[in-house]
Amino acid sequence: MKFKVSHTTRYDYESGVSFCHNIATLKPKNMPGQTLIDYELEINPTPTEITERLDFFGNTITRFSIQKQHNKLEVKAKSIIERDYTEQPNIETSEKGKTITLEEALLELKTNNPEYIDVKQFVLESIFIAKLTPDIKAYAEQSFKPKRPVFEAAFELMQRIFKEFKFDSEFSTIATPIHEVIKEKKGVCQDFAQIAIACVRSIGLPARYVSGYIETIPPPGKEKLVGTDASHAWFSVFIPSFGWVDFDPTNNQIPKNQHITVSWGRDYYDVPPLKGVVYSTGKNKMTVAVDIRPAKEA
Repeated sequence: MKFKVSHTTRYDYESGVSFCHNIATLKPKNMPGQTLIDYELEINPTPTEITERLDFFGNTITRFSIQKQHNKLEVKAKSIIERDYTEQPNIETSEKGKTITLEEALLELKTNNPEYIDVKQFVLESIFIAKLTPDIKAYAEQSFKPKRPVFEAAFELMQRIFKEFKFDSEFSTIATPIHEVIKEKKGVCQDFAQIAIACVRSIGLPARYVSGYIETIPPPGKEKLVGTDASHAWFSVFIPSFGWVDFDPTNNQIPKNQHITVSWGRDYYDVPPLKGVVYSTGKNKMTVAVDIRPAKEA
């Protein structure tokens, strides 16, 4: 499937801004099963300086600064992406990957296999996933048993979060600690991904945060509205002898063609779509609109 994605972030500044420096992580990845056909980043006002590079995790980031007075900032990323999940590794056809138990996986990760050097960082605590409390580990251990296949346990964890947590966009912010989210059992996709990652790390396995988009399908007979989609997030578990496997607890599914991957890191802190500093006084208002459509309809 081929998609056209538009992601627009706009800031309106009450008192204006004399200088800003920003980092945008908006360029979708090229990887097995996903091809970036076209990408354009429009920034208004025009930046004084702009550079693009790969970060520590292999994500494309754009740094830019605006060194003149401005009252608003608009950043629009436009992409065309082709998705074909049949071209990516399939856990269902990997007998070893599908059946390796937690006990076997933990032993395998202790070896000196060079393949595991990079993934071990995803077992450690991170900025937003720190203090892995006993209640997080207890929640994880309901699914993860020593003799149980890791894939089966992770799949069940995804299902449990989907069934037991309520999607509530008013409850949390990016700064809401995960122990509050697991206590109240509500939040948004970023929260659900980070709860799952905390659970997986608490039992010693690598887990990473994946940021991207998901196409939402309108009800039959209803026209798809521009701006109704949003940035999405899910989690990925590293299974020795196979590799990374994605799980979407918000929608209770393994991502396929409707999921578009932009970036990944240890948690949301590593991959926000846009972050920066401004020299200003007064309040500012941010609005975000994301639209995903099949390319032939765009």
